[in-house]
Amino acid sequence: MIKIIDTISEFFGKLSAWLFFFIGIIVTYEVFVRYLFDSPTIWVDEVSSITQIWATYIGIAFALKHKDMIVIDIAFKDHNSLMRKILETFSLLVIICFSIITVYYGFEIWLDSTLKGHRTDTFLSLPKWFTQASIWIGFLILFFQAVAEIVKVWTVGIEPNEELEMIRESV
Repeated sequence: MIKIIDTISEFFGKLSAWLFFFIGIIVTYEVFVRYLFDSPTIWVDEVSSITQIWATYIGIAFALKHKDMIVIDIAFKDHNSLMRKILETFSLLVIICFSIITVYYGFEIWLDSTLKGHRTDTFLSLPKWFTQASIWIGFLILFFQAVAEIVKVWTVGIEPNEELEMIRESV
């Protein structure tokens, strides 16, 4: 089950990276047509904003999996000490609690918008459920990844972030 969760987080993390790449391409296109041809588009701003929202939310579980969130480990250099495992578990439980609340209320808002047919007040007039779905979907993936990380803490141990270890060794 842990491998399935890790695979899902990896997939969405890579999809998130490609979405950010896509944003770069369409914003570059916008700059090109605006300043070279004096013909700005009407869709790039909204598409890039919506894509950025999706890319951010679906990428957070990937960041947790790869230990790329904020980590303060000065006091606990031994990654497999009991106190480090307890504190790591506590921090993951905070993420789980926040994820549960966000999924619950995010889903409620998404369902309400879907049932009422709310749309954005923009040129494209997209359904609001499309952007609102990214919140609860992203945090649902984060919830499962946090549960998987707790299981890993107590079975495999805490794997150190390689970049932090390289920095620590150079200092």
